[in-house]
Amino acid sequence: MAKEKFIEAKKISFSYPSYDGEIPELVLDDISIGINEGELLAVLGHNGSGKSTLAKHFNAILIPTEGKVSVDGIDSADESRLYEIRQEVGMVFQNPDNQIVATIVEEDVAFALENLGVPPEEIRRRVDDALKKVGMYEYRMHAPDQLSGGQKQRVAIAGIIAMRPRCVVLDEPTAMLDPKGRREVMSTIKQLNSELGITVVLITHYMDEAAMCKRVAVVDDGRVLMDGTPREVFSRVDELKAHGLDVPQVTELCWELRKEGYDLPSCVLTEDECAAAIEKLLKGGAQNG
Repeated sequence: MAKEKFIEAKKISFSYPSYDGEIPELVLDDISIGINEGELLAVLGHNGSGKSTLAKHFNAILIPTEGKVSVDGIDSADESRLYEIRQEVGMVFQNPDNQIVATIVEEDVAFALENLGVPPEEIRRRVDDALKKVGMYEYRMHAPDQLSGGQKQRVAIAGIIAMRPRCVVLDEPTAMLDPKGRREVMSTIKQLNSELGITVVLITHYMDEAAMCKRVAVVDDGRVLMDGTPREVFSRVDELKAHGLDVPQVTELCWELRKEGYDLPSCVLTEDECAAAIEKLLKGGAQNG
């Protein structure tokens, strides 16, 4: 018997309340999506597409206006079980400064555990373990304001994984970071999934980040436009561009060359794949010449 989806949204719609008498604008429109335990899913879309609003339904920050969201079989609308859902699904937001509450890194990671009454010796174990997992253990006695943006975001992630959730939802965690910080955080995210088996939902508008995930769902105008592997999704370049969305740079380069008649693969996702495909093309041309 197939296991129930760990997180499942069934035909959900959502509108933010209207305070001026106008009809509320529909932000999510009849979305259905399921997430299996252990998945690394990117939810991709441009600003205003509804992707962040969808993310906030996955741990009951928001409750659908219509339809149903369940987390490990628990209805997100059941207020009596909200604590269970939040233990199962942790959330990391865009700005790490908004999540850091203490003046010392290890105290920040311990903050939520202390509020839950976790025994001190267990807090010590969890904090050390979480900081090691995100590569920030050596900074445990530092002040967060001395850290880079990428380091702060990794501390925020450590604070979530110290809670031992089965799923982490990250809402554009690299949007405010420089390229180095983005690489650090993406490496941490992939490690959480591959080595610890944590289900990861990454909300992003960066195509290259989505290409690193195992599955990509594209949200546009409050609906799921596409859902598949990165190769399946990014092979639909014309359709994505018709909706104002981009593809990874190497994918676009090969797409443009294919339009000019060059024999290249229909979907290239990485720089290495692109270099190999062009090298093969050039060698073939030299041999033909």
